[in-house]
Amino acid sequence: MKGIIISATSDIATEMCLQWKKKGWDLQGTFYSEGETYQTLKREGIPLIRCDLSNPVSVDAAAEELKQKGANWDFLLFATGSQVPVGPFERVDIDSWVSSIQLNFLNQMRLLHRLLPCRNPLLAEKSVLFFAGGGTNNAVNSYSAYTLSKIALIKGCELLDSEIEDVKFSIVGPGWVKTKIHNATLDSGEAWAGKNYEKTKQKINSDECVPIQQVIHSFEWILSQPKKIVGGRNFSTVFDCWGTEELSKLLAQDEHMYKLRRCKNDVLVK
Repeated sequence: MKGIIISATSDIATEMCLQWKKKGWDLQGTFYSEGETYQTLKREGIPLIRCDLSNPVSVDAAAEELKQKGANWDFLLFATGSQVPVGPFERVDIDSWVSSIQLNFLNQMRLLHRLLPCRNPLLAEKSVLFFAGGGTNNAVNSYSAYTLSKIALIKGCELLDSEIEDVKFSIVGPGWVKTKIHNATLDSGEAWAGKNYEKTKQKINSDECVPIQQVIHSFEWILSQPKKIVGGRNFSTVFDCWGTEELSKLLAQDEHMYKLRRCKNDVLVK
């Protein structure tokens, strides 16, 4: 299995790289800064290319370097995510809000567009995977840029999965995992994060968070499944019975399952 992991130095992606490297998978990835996880992956011999996903020039340069290094991928995984800016829409800096949309959605699409031509032509079904986020099923205050970006990714997976026949596009909500993404909430404080500030503190200091291993297994299951089962769908690591024959049968029978749809749109139809 040959894959590219965007933002490989994020907490979940780093563990993915380490485990998949042990399986003998051929991996390369991107990084933003040379922190501890960067050093860990470098020691494991995983090639890393710098990419600032808030900057389209950096995105284009990273894509070109990946191409030059033989980016003939079987799967492409985007592990990028930032909740900044945290706060009510009326109060946050609008430039920071727009930058969040660029990082969390637009520039991920830009990089995908650049790398799609590099997919392995010998593999019948390639995989592109994204991370979903909290707030996609309800209205969570103070995270509008982040949440809207994730919703766009969810719909984007369905649209692209329909357009591109040899690639299966999927997105996964990992649930509450102890990662650095929650620092944005903790750093913002209750005045900006609202009720989610205390909820985040409680989760981080408890044993209620989702183990990274469970997240990795859910991604591995998606990678192993055919397009008819996982293509264009939004999965939950926590709430879905992934890995079961029962779920696979239901997904094969219902093309609308786990996709963005109106709720109860068959009620009181004229």
